[in-house]
Amino acid sequence: MRRGIGTTALVAALALAATACGGSGSGDDGKKGSNGELSGTVEFWDTSGDAEKGFFKKVAEEFEKEHPKVDVKYVNVPFGEASNKFKNAAGGGSGAPDVIRTEVAWVADFANLGYLAPLDDTVAVEGKDDFLEQAWGSTQFEGKTYGVPQVIDTLALFYNKELLEKAGVEVPKSFEEIKDSTEKFEKEGVTPFYLRGDDPYFVLPFLYGEGGDMLDADAKKITIDDPAGVKAFETIQDLVDSKAAITDVTDGWENMQKSFKDGKVAMMVNGPWAIEDTLAGKQFKGNEDNLGVAAVPAGSAGQGAPQGGHNISVYAGSDNLDASYEFVKYMTSAEVQKRTTEELNLLPTRTSVYEEKAVQDNQMVQFFKPAVDKAVERPWIAQGNALFEPLRVQLADVVSGKTEPKDAAEKAGEEYAKLLKDEDYK
Repeated sequence: MRRGIGTTALVAALALAATACGGSGSGDDGKKGSNGELSGTVEFWDTSGDAEKGFFKKVAEEFEKEHPKVDVKYVNVPFGEASNKFKNAAGGGSGAPDVIRTEVAWVADFANLGYLAPLDDTVAVEGKDDFLEQAWGSTQFEGKTYGVPQVIDTLALFYNKELLEKAGVEVPKSFEEIKDSTEKFEKEGVTPFYLRGDDPYFVLPFLYGEGGDMLDADAKKITIDDPAGVKAFETIQDLVDSKAAITDVTDGWENMQKSFKDGKVAMMVNGPWAIEDTLAGKQFKGNEDNLGVAAVPAGSAGQGAPQGGHNISVYAGSDNLDASYEFVKYMTSAEVQKRTTEELNLLPTRTSVYEEKAVQDNQMVQFFKPAVDKAVERPWIAQGNALFEPLRVQLADVVSGKTEPKDAAEKAGEEYAKLLKDEDYK
């Protein structure tokens, strides 16, 4: 539910009061000394994956060179655990980091609870006009800024060029074409597609492809149970039942990546964050040109992929706000974003970085930037993050044959109504 101003302020005040032992717990308030020099500890929770965390750890710790009296404590927190772990720490007033890498849907959620410090009028948001408009949108909640964009992304179709060529299959433009390619791939001992059955984010291209969405925030209308939502689940079920796709309800990332990297499946839907890990697989290591990237397949109404990405946010109860603001500024700077693209193939959020030759020449940027420009923005509401859990449950039940698509859409809609009962959604 949306909290009133009074409730939000009370939660923030309690978080600040309770965190005398929170944040970095360094005993140093992290503020600038009389000579303007920053000091204290900044604990940073990074939620990046195995292929990225080494780079972000190195970059985070380089901040210490510019600010010798600041100690950066880098902690990598598994992405799937980070949201609940942060909420528990912030809500309990102990153990929360000073700075956290937030998925775009987390910002409004955390801010609504009073757990994030507003960044307006701080050094963290210097040069804010340089950020992509759609990236900046995910940092806003009730007129204030609660994050700074670090990377932006969307989903695309990854495909193994050699496997498609052997099977005599053109790059599919629709999910129907993937299904129709099953027999050709079977002759090569390959399954066409890997479908994530454990992650609701990967439902969105199916939903958008039918002209649907989870909800219409402007009209305050729940839409997941509309005919488009039913059709999205039907398409997912059809791909699995027809043997065009293999799936799972647990360990989806590991299973999908291994299947694609080993050549057991010819295609998957994934994002820029998967590029480095994918290129390390035996089908692509030393043969990087074998990886193809195309727009996500379309449904019956067209093609659509969600806007994703990550921001950097500051904990409202941090003992080290000045140092934390400066750290956020550094981690989202044009220089660091350029290096991030060069080393990890991730997309920057600053328009100026796209003018750099190394970024312009990056093949993955050349594809993903136009895709990001057309990506569908999710509703940046406090409940936006919570909308995915009902979708996850119904997705798992559909791919495992426990629930029919129409029932799955209706059940998701019922859960959305409970989540949004105080918001007058219909």
